[in-house]
Amino acid sequence: MRLLGIEKIRDGKYLKGYELSYENKAGKVKKFEIISRNELKSPADLGQKISGTSIVAFHDDKMLLLKEFRLGVNREIYNLCAGMLEEGESIGECIARELYEETGLSVKRIISILPPSFSAVGFSDVKTYIAFVEAEGSFAYHTSDNEQIEANFYTRQEVYELLQTKEFSSRAQMAAYLFAAGADPHNLPELVG
Repeated sequence: MRLLGIEKIRDGKYLKGYELSYENKAGKVKKFEIISRNELKSPADLGQKISGTSIVAFHDDKMLLLKEFRLGVNREIYNLCAGMLEEGESIGECIARELYEETGLSVKRIISILPPSFSAVGFSDVKTYIAFVEAEGSFAYHTSDNEQIEANFYTRQEVYELLQTKEFSSRAQMAAYLFAAGADPHNLPELVG
């Protein structure tokens, strides 16, 4: 497989559409569509810029999950607190801002930040951090009118029950499964990205 070129086919406010031309392993030239949050000028730009973070937050041996309505699937799902890096913002500043905006909570301590990973490699080059934090404070909502979010802390047993009966984003489902299975968030190895 060899990537040959890239052409922008849609320029949205938050997402841009691109058509990639590539040579498959049989030597035939094919097309493939992707979306990106970034301005891409050449194939070398793919997957280079980090877009944001997902936040796995804990408080008093409970895990933070957001129940939010997501337009892309037309339903409420359980998700992690997450958001996009703003221009000039550090990852720590982004984590604190997004946690506050979506829940009203503040960061007590950053436990670990994993190196950036790809969120949806089947159709996008979006690359984000995953941060593990201890949160503190009280719930309050500072989201826009375009977001419907209900945040709550859940015990391991409550998370286990949600996993059996509710729908999740994939990252939230994985983090929730590990938490319900007994992973100790206070004993995570530090892998700062």
